[in-house]
Amino acid sequence: MTDASFPDRRRSLRRTVEVVSALAAAATLGPLTLSRAFAQAPSQVSGTGTGAAASATPPIPHWPTRPVRILTPFPPGAGPETVARMVAEKLQKKWGQPVIVENKPGANGFLAIDSFKRGARDGHDLIQLDNVHLVVYPHMFKKLPYDPVQDFDPLTPLFRTYFFVGVAASSPYRTVGDIVADAKAHPGALNYGSWSVGNAVHLGSAQLEAMTQTQMQHVVYKETSMLYAAVANGELNFALGSLATAGAMQRAGRLRFIAVAAPHRLPAFPDVPTVTESGGPAGYEVTGWTTLAAPRNLPKALADKIQRDIEAALAEPDILQRYATFGYDLFPVTRNQFHQFMATESSKYAQIVKRFNLALD
Repeated sequence: MTDASFPDRRRSLRRTVEVVSALAAAATLGPLTLSRAFAQAPSQVSGTGTGAAASATPPIPHWPTRPVRILTPFPPGAGPETVARMVAEKLQKKWGQPVIVENKPGANGFLAIDSFKRGARDGHDLIQLDNVHLVVYPHMFKKLPYDPVQDFDPLTPLFRTYFFVGVAASSPYRTVGDIVADAKAHPGALNYGSWSVGNAVHLGSAQLEAMTQTQMQHVVYKETSMLYAAVANGELNFALGSLATAGAMQRAGRLRFIAVAAPHRLPAFPDVPTVTESGGPAGYEVTGWTTLAAPRNLPKALADKIQRDIEAALAEPDILQRYATFGYDLFPVTRNQFHQFMATESSKYAQIVKRFNLALD
């Protein structure tokens, strides 16, 4: 190595230190700063740069050298957890080491996150995270047991799913426009449900309230099966649901999907209009997604390798076939694009949390 290379290395190191310091400061600031941190992190820390810093990237170390653990906050048998197990099986064959999925459900996912934070920081521990952990809870909880920017490097989304607007088969509502009109005529009388405060179904429904300037009531149910049974029985006016959670009721003829909160109609449901086509607000979208994340500050070459191997596993035909049964879609984006997407999601949910005063201790 020549002496001339040292200034470039010093400048590269200085840029990295500056960015990490900015991310640390972001954790104590408001939603806008958090969104900016998501947007800036991948290009400057995870790295897509060029020039001397990129050329100095060290080679991929021999990895893994022992079993890899994937922590998940989802219970056994849940759709997202099943995806984690399918991916783990593919990675095990690729890496030549056992890849073990460890379930840590409960406590809003904080049990899994705590185990991850106390685990290996060299990539031998990964974690499956839901969108709420990265772009919702940071705005809802006054104090979190983790830092969404410093503790995780979300490598790639595992899937994305859009939500349908579901009503009882006997409901008089035929369009989202019907729901909005009834809500405006009877402020506070209509209700919708979900399984907790702050999940995608709850916040997506609250987003519909905000975009239509209506007032409706949120009812919480302990389980998703109870939630959609309440819609089918007429106890709830409507609920958002994915194919994985509400599809069984829809196939049984007890629920009707009157719209999908997506930018376009879904190929599997060509007769179900988008919310905009159904008389709802333009641009209304509600998605759920999960990601596999590594510890922050993993060497870029290793993080890139893990990302590539996950994406290759997701593209295999048997996983794609299983996705169809869950109503999941691949979400093929670069890590830069994924972080930009999270920044947009974070900003959106920050506004909803503030509008509906959903802060929790």
